[in-house]
Amino acid sequence: MTELPSIDNPLRIGTRASPLAMAQAQMTVAALIVAHGMAAEALEIVPMTATGDRIQDRALAEVGGKALWTRELDAALDAGVIDIAVHSLKDVETIRDARFALGAMLERADPRDRLVVRDGIAAATIADLPHGARLGTSSPRRAAQIRRIRPDVAPVLLRGNVATRLAKLAAGDADATLLAAAGLDRLGMHAVGIAQDTAVLLPAASQGAIGIECRADDGAALTLLRAIDHEPTHRAVAAERSFLAALGGDCRSPVAAHAHWRDDGMLQLDAEIFSEDGADHAAGHALVDHDDAAAALARRLLDDAPDSVRRLFAA
Repeated sequence: MTELPSIDNPLRIGTRASPLAMAQAQMTVAALIVAHGMAAEALEIVPMTATGDRIQDRALAEVGGKALWTRELDAALDAGVIDIAVHSLKDVETIRDARFALGAMLERADPRDRLVVRDGIAAATIADLPHGARLGTSSPRRAAQIRRIRPDVAPVLLRGNVATRLAKLAAGDADATLLAAAGLDRLGMHAVGIAQDTAVLLPAASQGAIGIECRADDGAALTLLRAIDHEPTHRAVAAERSFLAALGGDCRSPVAAHAHWRDDGMLQLDAEIFSEDGADHAAGHALVDHDDAAAALARRLLDDAPDSVRRLFAA
């Protein structure tokens, strides 16, 4: 039997220090308490400032990509400073260091994007935005999707945590922005923005999912995490990440992928890849009914895609 953490030897939970990341760490604490009946004092949250949080004036794709969200937590986990690390999986590299294991995913929240507009603008969907509106985002996926749906809408760089982006929107830095519904809900901002249909705005791979990593050789931590793993989420997100791995590309490559469970119990993966300006794209779906299904969809989309899209990926 795995010995549970104690007040004298607490489980150290690493997380980014942003309000959203801290909320996700608290969700992990709550899940571990319920699953194992341990005392709250046996769980210690260790917040860290990620490099990605310190860079506010550039798109992260230009200065190192998703590794800027995980670098500090990876170093702490590898050094034994923390025992587990809590991540927004959307921000975690597709190919991870073999020293780490994704021990659990919590049940996925709403994967959709929400459209948020500044005062004076009335728009429930992308189609409703005024002509020439400026939409703030640092996401290549969102920028390409917006350009495809509304070529007249101009994406402008908008970075920072949720509160920072909302403040920049209120200050007039942009007319609208897109934020993950899951993050807003986890911050208690249930009334902020309007969710966009996934048929119009397909989410990023792993959006809405929380992943918890530990050292691959830490059997005790893996056992603790296995008890809080939500298998349907894990299988769906694993399909999305397998699609990304087979697709190649980097964090500048505009790609959307969403796996969802159908009423008949089958797992369906929907995906799109875009040119940088959104003018060209390839889209498709597949049932994830065998190990190679997600990778096969990636290969099919690359085969179908025009050169302007295919050159952005290195599969």
